[in-house]
Amino acid sequence: MSRQHRTTSHDDLGPQLRADCASCFGLCCVALPFASGADFAADKPAGSACHNLSADFRCGIHSRLRAEGYPGCVAFDCFGAGQKVSKLTFGGQDWRGDSGRARRMFDTFTVMRQLHEVLRYLTEALRLPAARPIHGELRRVRAELWQATLGEVDELLALDVAALRERANTLLLRASELARCVVPGRKPDRRGADLTGARLRAARLTGASLRGASLVAADLTGADLRVADFTGADLRGADLSGADLEGALFLTEPQLQAARGSAATRLPEGTPRPSHW
Repeated sequence: MSRQHRTTSHDDLGPQLRADCASCFGLCCVALPFASGADFAADKPAGSACHNLSADFRCGIHSRLRAEGYPGCVAFDCFGAGQKVSKLTFGGQDWRGDSGRARRMFDTFTVMRQLHEVLRYLTEALRLPAARPIHGELRRVRAELWQATLGEVDELLALDVAALRERANTLLLRASELARCVVPGRKPDRRGADLTGARLRAARLTGASLRGASLVAADLTGADLRVADFTGADLRGADLSGADLEGALFLTEPQLQAARGSAATRLPEGTPRPSHW
């Protein structure tokens, strides 16, 4: 990635919001902490390189992460923040050999990842025909956020990320409401609900709001989840076998990677099926 990305068209951000690990200095493997448990086989403090990280910034066990006890790594997505911080913000300088630069790079990565995640949601909202009444506002906010990601390190670290996310979230909520209005009848509202281990086999959750809901280990086998809003929902270990997710809103690949499914699970158009299903 080079400085030419400062002129990237706002209508073509999709490729910029997908992780390119080959162009990153393994930032997620160093900057973030791991806690030993179901998602990670070992503890790792923030700022310390994972023992599986190779000298070329590649993961030494990438092809067998699940088998080695690191499903959390498979489910993680930086939404393109890693390569941007590595190649653009820091101009190709890595974190090794300079503790001061390393700290700033890791802090910047944390900020950039949050911004790119919101940009990913805004980009999806702009693809929703039902959200056309607010497309103009969505474009303006997305353009401003994108411009913020192109700032220098000090500018990025000074951003009020919470305020930026809140501004975007107001629009994303409206986009979700407009999109789910096409579903007739009353839509279940389970925002922030604790549905850990819930028995929801064959449940009718069409057009439901599941924003921020915990669906850890929930049984959603055969559930009707069409046009449901999954923003920030925790799907770790959830069983989506045979579930219908057609038209699901703000459902990310990391969420699907963290869940279980089957060949019979119906996914939103263009969404890749996780290899472990």
